[in-house]
Amino acid sequence: MPELPEVETTRRGLAPFLVGRRVTALAIRQPRLRWPIPAALRRHLPGQRIEEVTRRAKYLIVRTEAGSALMHLGMSGSLRVLRDDLPAGPHDHYDWRLDSGDVLRYTDPRRFGCLLWQKPGTVHPLLAGLGPEPLAAEFDGDHLWRIARGRTAPVKALLMDQRVVVGVGNIYAAEALFAAGIRPGRAAGSVSRTRYAHLADAVKRILRYAIERGGTTLRDFLGPDGSPGYFEQELAVYGRGGEPCRVCGTPIRAFVLGQRSTFHCPRCQR
Repeated sequence: MPELPEVETTRRGLAPFLVGRRVTALAIRQPRLRWPIPAALRRHLPGQRIEEVTRRAKYLIVRTEAGSALMHLGMSGSLRVLRDDLPAGPHDHYDWRLDSGDVLRYTDPRRFGCLLWQKPGTVHPLLAGLGPEPLAAEFDGDHLWRIARGRTAPVKALLMDQRVVVGVGNIYAAEALFAAGIRPGRAAGSVSRTRYAHLADAVKRILRYAIERGGTTLRDFLGPDGSPGYFEQELAVYGRGGEPCRVCGTPIRAFVLGQRSTFHCPRCQR
């Protein structure tokens, strides 16, 4: 599944082509993705000028005066700006036609993404109750330490809880825990305040670097220009089970934690 750096890479790639443009028409070939595309979006979006393209967690938000479109890429989705004359393929589920002559096209073989609508001045239920953005100032070690008090759940589960912090998925949680030297299965409440400060710093540093590198190419992800991300080749532990740790040479251990593949170095992480 595309994680926060992939979604942010997509946002940055699309914004120059969308902001200031008017949506002249919609071509919806598949009316139901993860959820049905709402009638309100089909009714209100055509004719609107795009004011801003933002991101909240892993959702892209395209703002107009009439309301905002919420997009999620699901497990295999991609958004690209293309020429209007390019024929649609079997997995191209909708197009936004723009007054520039281009189209914004959504492609998703698995149809786990979504296209929803948010009325002006409201917060969509999917965005309500989310924690802070990991790159925001309010996310720091003290925030993690306060929430973790008394918790026996694994620290990796805490880091991936969207009510605690948004957008830190499986790949980047594993990488940040390695960088901070924290074992992913350790009880969240047993991690010190100082080590949580290191963990929050690692999350910010790794996410920023991954965004600069274009995200992580795993399975289906491509950037909005069709190019792959380049962070995968630099992963320290994720997907490297049995391979030597890049720091100490100990074989990386792979196991399942909370139904997710988990990787760590048994020597560097404690």
